[in-house]
Amino acid sequence: MPLSEHEQRMLEQMERALYAEDPKFATALEGSGLRTYTRRRVYQAVAGFLVGIALLMAGMVAQQIWVSVVGFLVMLGCAVLAVTGWRKAPKPGEQPAAGAPHARRQARAKRSMMDRIEQRWQRRRDEQGGR
Repeated sequence: MPLSEHEQRMLEQMERALYAEDPKFATALEGSGLRTYTRRRVYQAVAGFLVGIALLMAGMVAQQIWVSVVGFLVMLGCAVLAVTGWRKAPKPGEQPAAGAPHARRQARAKRSMMDRIEQRWQRRRDEQGGR
């Protein structure tokens, strides 16, 4: 469930207060979030990719096609994980996507679009009810 605008503002105020009070502690907390998780995931995917290369080569040397195919599939899966993890990772010093300004703008645009649709629907109901 997403936070309301009021809750988001309160959370941002608490974050600013924490940075003002104890910047060292706030920086330590910041590193343990999504950025660290996605970085670790990308590193694991790269290691898996290297294992896939080793399997591919071992299958070719041993003339076992199925080992090579498994190695290729491991490489492919790890490459997809690395690319998706890399794209999702926030940049250093950047908030996660939920707190990004463009995400808030999109939420407001969607909300205002829904408001317009609801107003049009209400107008049509009123016009049809009045006849």
